[in-house]
Amino acid sequence: MEIALLLAMVAICGAAVLAPRLNVAAPLLLVALGIVVGFLPGIPPIEVDPEWILAGLLPPLLYSSAVSMPAMNFRREFAPIAGLSVLLVIVSSVLIGLLVWWLMPGLGLWWSIALGAIVSPTDAVATSIVKSIGISPRITAILDGEGLLNDATALVMLRTAIAATAVSVSFWGVAGQLLYSVVVAALIGLVVGKLNLKIRSRIAHPTATTALSFVVPFVAALPAEGLEASGLVAAVVAGLITGHGAARHLSPMQRLSDTQNWHTLEFVLEGTIFLLMGLELHALILDLPVDASSVLLHAVGVALLVLVASVLVRAGFVAPLLYWLKGRSRRRRQIQPMLQKMQYAIDQGVIPKRVENSRFGRDPEQLRVRLRRMLADIDYFLASPLTARDGAVVVWAGMRGAVTLAAAQTLPVEAPNRSLLVLIAFLVAGLSLLIQGGTLRGFVRRVKPTPGPSEEEQALERADLVGLTEQAAAEVAGDPVGPGYELAVIEAKREALLVARDDGLFDAAALTTQLAALDADEISLRLRNPEL
Repeated sequence: MEIALLLAMVAICGAAVLAPRLNVAAPLLLVALGIVVGFLPGIPPIEVDPEWILAGLLPPLLYSSAVSMPAMNFRREFAPIAGLSVLLVIVSSVLIGLLVWWLMPGLGLWWSIALGAIVSPTDAVATSIVKSIGISPRITAILDGEGLLNDATALVMLRTAIAATAVSVSFWGVAGQLLYSVVVAALIGLVVGKLNLKIRSRIAHPTATTALSFVVPFVAALPAEGLEASGLVAAVVAGLITGHGAARHLSPMQRLSDTQNWHTLEFVLEGTIFLLMGLELHALILDLPVDASSVLLHAVGVALLVLVASVLVRAGFVAPLLYWLKGRSRRRRQIQPMLQKMQYAIDQGVIPKRVENSRFGRDPEQLRVRLRRMLADIDYFLASPLTARDGAVVVWAGMRGAVTLAAAQTLPVEAPNRSLLVLIAFLVAGLSLLIQGGTLRGFVRRVKPTPGPSEEEQALERADLVGLTEQAAAEVAGDPVGPGYELAVIEAKREALLVARDDGLFDAAALTTQLAALDADEISLRLRNPEL
C-alpha cells in the first residue's frame, strides 16, 4: 500500500510536469496511465467505494474551487449558472434517458433516466482544463459555477429515478425534493461559512487555522447529508462565503497559508480522482458477462450515442440561453441612462420621487451603493457580451468526469444490467475527456471566442487600481514615519480595494492580484517589526 501511494504521488506530479510539454491536459494523462497500469499483469482489479469520492474527495475539492471563485462573478453569472446546473441537468436526464430506453428497451424507463442523470452533470474538476486557455472570464465563471452546483441536481434526479422504479413519483415531488435539497444545504453552508470566518479570525497561528480549514467542507456536508440535502452544495456555499470574507476576517499570513496548502491538497485530490478513474476500468470489464468483448462493443456504441446526444442537448439549451441573456443586456442598456440620472441627482442631494418609497429606501448612501453596483453590473455585461462563439465553447467544454463514474457506482445491486450501466457511464466520461478535453485547445483556436483581457487592458486596470489605492493612502492621518503608519496605509489600501470589489468596479483577477500584493507588503512589514 505504501509503495502504491508513493507511485501514485510520483505519477500525479509527473503528469503535471509532462502535460505542458506534450500539449496534453494532465487529467487525460492520468486517466490513460491509470488504464494502462490497471491492465498490467499482477495488478489486482481496483474498485473504489463511490462514497469515498462523493463524500470524501469531492467536498474539499468543490470547497477549494468555491473559495477561489470570486463571489462577484458568481453573483453576476448566477442566471446562466442556475440554468445550466438545474434546468439543463433535468432536461438532459430525461432526454438522454429516453434515448437509452430506445437503445436498451429491456432496461426500463426509470433506470434509463437514472443513467441519464448520471451522465448529465459536467465535472468541476474536468473544467479545470479550460482555465489555461485564456478565454473570456465570463465563460470561465459560468463553467466553474455550473460545475460547482450541477452535481446536486444530478444526484437528486438519480435518487428520484431509482425510487420511481419501486413507487410512483410526481413532478412536484421531484421539484420539492430538489428545492429542499438546495435550500437546506445553502443555509447550512451559509452558517458554516460565517462560523468558519468568525472562529478562525480568533486564532493567530496560521498553521493551526489552515489545519482547521481542512474540516470545514465536511462540517458543512455531513449535516446536510444527514438532513437529506446536498452536502456538495453546502460545501460550495461555505467556500463562497469563506472566500468572500477572508480578506476582512483572516490575517495575510492565514490567507497565504490557506492558499498554499489548499492548492497542494487540491492538486493531489484532483490527480487522485483521475488516476482512480483509469485504474477502475479493468475491474468494470471483469464484472461483465462471459461474452465481454461483444458487451464491450455494445457499451462503446451506446456511450458514443449518449455523448453525442448530451452535446446536442447542451447546444439546444445554450442557444436560447444566450438569446435570453442578450435580451437582458439590451433591457439593461435601455435603463442605464435613467440610473445614471438617478445617481447624479442623489449626488446633488436630491432623492428622486420614483425611488423615495421603493425598496432602495431613503438613505442616500445606500442608494449610492446600490446604484453604483447596478451600473457596474451593466458595464460588465455590455463590455463582454456572450457571443455565439462563446456559446460554442460553453457547449464543447461541458465535459463529464469522475463524478459520473462515482454516481454510477451508487446504483443498487438490483439494478438491471448494473455492470453494463456502470461501464457505459465510465465510457461516456472517458470519451468526453478524451474527445472534448483533447480537442478543446484546437477547438478554441478555430472558433475564436471572446478573448480574455489584453495586456494593454490589464495594464490600464492595474493603473486605475494603483490610483485608487494611492488616493486611499493619501487620506491616512498621522505621522508618516514608522511601521504603525505603514500598516495603516496598507489597511486603508486594502479597504479601498474591498469596497471596489463589492461594488464590482474592477476585474476580479486584477483585484485579487492587488490584494495579494498588499498581503505580501503587510507580511514583510510584520516580519521586520514583530511588535505590530
